[in-house]
Amino acid sequence: MITCIIQARMGSTRLPGKVMTKVDNKNRIIDYVVEQLKFSKTIEKTIVAIPNLVEDDVTFNHLTSKKIQTYRGSPKNVLDRYYQCAKNESSSVIVRITADCPLIDPDIVDKVIKKFIENKFDYVSNTHPRTFPYGTETEVFSFNALKTAWIETTDDFDREHVTPYFYKNPDKFKIGNVTQEKNQSNYRWTVDYKEDLELVKFIVNNISKKPILTNNIFDLINKNPDILNINKNHI
Repeated sequence: MITCIIQARMGSTRLPGKVMTKVDNKNRIIDYVVEQLKFSKTIEKTIVAIPNLVEDDVTFNHLTSKKIQTYRGSPKNVLDRYYQCAKNESSSVIVRITADCPLIDPDIVDKVIKKFIENKFDYVSNTHPRTFPYGTETEVFSFNALKTAWIETTDDFDREHVTPYFYKNPDKFKIGNVTQEKNQSNYRWTVDYKEDLELVKFIVNNISKKPILTNNIFDLINKNPDILNINKNHI
């Protein structure tokens, strides 16, 4: 099964509580991440993996009210959170998305999954090297690779960030990357700061199409180039 696991937490240091911040009148950041991914043609199940902390109860209750499947696990050992979640679901392929990406592009996600499946990779991303905008980060890996990392790494950084063990050990894993001819890595609509959130709010309030694809965002930027000034200090 191809399972998308979205990691989300309330304890962001740069923008606390951002995962539950409203983007429009009805929807929060986590809602947008989940809704965008519903348009993927290859993901079979989506789960939001959150810490088992009291501060994250609000996210759990919100997702439960929307009948969105959740898994609760280690706050700091996110690698373990992913491993236990994937194991519980008997997932053979895991798609890792973070809740920083309310405008995750399902078409890009499907491209990464397609490359993973067609070439029998252990790990594929669109970030090594990066040619896509920040906010479209997609990582796909096998359960076997995840289990290997979970067993072998003793590095706290690897455990917090889930996937570094893969690309730090190219001799152990068959690794692939998805790139595009035009380098758009100088654009940013991930949400780490309040200025990032302001840009995302402008985008969703000015694009009615669902899902909002990367090309739609660039069409909007071409008509309103000044909006890039909103979060230019964080690019």
